Amino acid sequence: MKPQFVTLEGVEGAGKSTQKAAICAWLSARGVSFVETREPGGTPLAESIRTLLLHTEADPPTALTELLLMFAARAQHLETRIQTALNAGHWVICDRFTDATFAYQGGGRGCSWSWIETLETLVQGSLRPDTTIVFDVPVDIGLSRAASRGHADRIEREDHAFFERVRRAYQRRADAEPQRFVMIDGSPPAEQVTATLLTTLAIRWRL
Repeated sequence: MKPQFVTLEGVEGAGKSTQKAAICAWLSARGVSFVETREPGGTPLAESIRTLLLHTEADPPTALTELLLMFAARAQHLETRIQTALNAGHWVICDRFTDATFAYQGGGRGCSWSWIETLETLVQGSLRPDTTIVFDVPVDIGLSRAASRGHADRIEREDHAFFERVRRAYQRRADAEPQRFVMIDGSPPAEQVTATLLTTLAIRWRL
């Protein structure tokens, strides 16, 4: 199997971080070489842009500025880390990618999906994730979990309706590309979600 580009998605509190750790441990046990990363971020410059996006309070970005900053960080991340790792034969496990932009800036903020598609092509060319795992949870459950983590960033403080739009956008993306997306119910206890996830991935990747 060629090196896989795997992205993890979901609303706040969906359990991505916990399940990413489980995936990475599972791949390690099977001798798969991989790189872990995240968006926005993943490189020093992209992490600086992440700070602008998530922790700018006095002069918060407009919806369009937010969208463009997301792709600026992604362009740097792709060229200097993701593509380099894939070319070297490593899998890449990434916490969020462009589907998050469709969900948050498209669904949540209302930015045009055609704008996002244009930027996606400009920045990524033909590169798309091989597998995108969406951990789907009702917004009430996700926000309750996220609140228990402590201080919320600028996006995490959005209202319930915003995250409902985000969740619907993820579903729309998954419906459009069922061969790429793996939908996992993130509502049960983490151990149960992990068991379902790894069983599904073992069949998908034949590992």
